[in-house]
Amino acid sequence: MLDPRSDNTPAPSGFARPLVGITACCRWLSDMPYHVAGGKYVRAVSEGAHGVPLLIPALGRDLDIAQLVARLDGLLVTGSPSNVLPDHYGGEPSEPGTLHDPDRDATTLPLIRAALSAGLPVLGICRGLQELNVALGGTLHQRVHELPGKHDHRWKDEDPVEVQYAPAHPVQILEGGVLAQVIGIGEIVVNSLHWQGIDRLAAGLRVEAQAPDDLIEAVSVPTAPAFAVAVQWHPEWSFRNDPASRALLAAFGTAARSRAHLRRT
Repeated sequence: MLDPRSDNTPAPSGFARPLVGITACCRWLSDMPYHVAGGKYVRAVSEGAHGVPLLIPALGRDLDIAQLVARLDGLLVTGSPSNVLPDHYGGEPSEPGTLHDPDRDATTLPLIRAALSAGLPVLGICRGLQELNVALGGTLHQRVHELPGKHDHRWKDEDPVEVQYAPAHPVQILEGGVLAQVIGIGEIVVNSLHWQGIDRLAAGLRVEAQAPDDLIEAVSVPTAPAFAVAVQWHPEWSFRNDPASRALLAAFGTAARSRAHLRRT
């Protein structure tokens, strides 16, 4: 099993490490609210993108997003066990027991829009892809596995974590996009840990990759002045031993370093 704790890959020389914001979720632990982000995302920024990770609390309107974006060099929008509230895209009420995080929704949706407007490099992962689509006006399927012709993209709770995050199905990277430049055209095999998926693609998004059942697995923002990509899978889990994941995080890090250089000069 891959050791998720350390990596000896040296940071690129010539530039200061960029400051990269990492979105957090609001969780109740021991009857108290906590703002949390998985350590794998922190390591992906620190070691995969060679940035300085900064956790962004899910404060909603109490967060000064304009000031935050002005100080950041990149934004990583993380995955989460929670789902975007359907109120944000005109969807039907969720099934009973669905986990939601309204504080995160109130933070990430305006943050994504502000980051794109400011030319901040953005990388969305799993829920981050869904949030990007909703933030720009798209809609979501809430239960992909119940749709005719769609595969079951969920994980199994009873499996150990290394099995949950193991490669699950191929995706086809489409020609002419950002991922084609970063990873290459053709198939890669990715993990799959999601119930929701993109239904109506937001205007202004480009499809970058699709699963065999035609579910959209990656998108980009072609009009964004900087790197702006989101994927449905979890590249942060396997980046140390997966060339495609390393390439994706490295491209995000390169864009963030360019932003840092321009911002400081």
